Amino acid sequence: MSQPSVAVVILNWNGRKFLEKFLPSVLSSTYSNMEIIIADNASTDDSVAFIQSNYPQLRILNNTTNEGFAKGYNTALKQVESDYYVLLNSDVEVTPQWITPVIDLMESNPKIAACQPKLLDFNNRSTFEYAGASGGWIDSFGYPFSRGRIFDTCEKDHGQYNEAVPCFWASGAALFVKVKAFWQVGGFDEYFFAHQEEIDLCWRMKSLGYEVYVQPHSVVYHVGGGTLPKGNSKKVFLNYRNNLIMMAKNLPLVSIVTKLPFRLLLDGVSAWRALLKGDSGYWVAILKAHFAFFSWLLSRKVPTPKIPRTFSLLSGIYSGSIVFAYFLKGRKYFSEIIGNK
Repeated sequence: MSQPSVAVVILNWNGRKFLEKFLPSVLSSTYSNMEIIIADNASTDDSVAFIQSNYPQLRILNNTTNEGFAKGYNTALKQVESDYYVLLNSDVEVTPQWITPVIDLMESNPKIAACQPKLLDFNNRSTFEYAGASGGWIDSFGYPFSRGRIFDTCEKDHGQYNEAVPCFWASGAALFVKVKAFWQVGGFDEYFFAHQEEIDLCWRMKSLGYEVYVQPHSVVYHVGGGTLPKGNSKKVFLNYRNNLIMMAKNLPLVSIVTKLPFRLLLDGVSAWRALLKGDSGYWVAILKAHFAFFSWLLSRKVPTPKIPRTFSLLSGIYSGSIVFAYFLKGRKYFSEIIGNK
């Protein structure tokens, strides 16, 4: 029986140094039915020339402008035929057998539409990495966190989250997704540009009855912050704006009325906390994010696919507030809040 086809698509924007460092590990992958594709988002460095010179066997898709993560991938993936997409950040080092455990899991259950490997920190290889750790979760007010990472606390990996289990979202740093399911929900929301578009994608797929999993038997190492470093004002703006838009798109209408006002209040507390610590840029970014969210809400014109609005019955949701658990109760580890699920 032949293996399903897998297209590993690396979206690149001025990432020459990452491509040079990490492409050899991707090329050493042992999965046989695999194509590696570079989708370039109108880089202004010599990324494309480097690939053409050193890896002429790789296919390059050139986007005419920097379309961000969401539209950049949508544009590129429309030109790719495969059973599975693997969306891989350019700043990820993979292990030789990273693909097979994930594909085997997804093939074993037709309901699994998306899956991620275990993400460890490239610079501290025994520690979970911020972008997804061992599977993404979300709290009742829309704040994302992960098995092994809550806010800025990244746990040491002692094998405590090594079971393949359902989660709410899979990290966009190394996202395996069934092609049919990806396009069934319309792909990424291009308005997001970058940040949290993978959570929105997974939420929509789960609302159609699909499952999202983590397969920790596959391990990759992520640098993180390759395009926009952590704490960058634009990154803060996109994260807060996109998260609010995601909630407005996907929550049942009753939940929007009850949860969104409290969520906006929590954002405000976060903004003022940052300002009191002297970080005025963070405060301004959240303020701009709120204005941008309400502007989106009032002028939304782009139709979205007809997808049910569901939330509370989905897997990977913490029914309480991760903000309260972390900051007020002092619970820093996933196992202290959720358990070893």
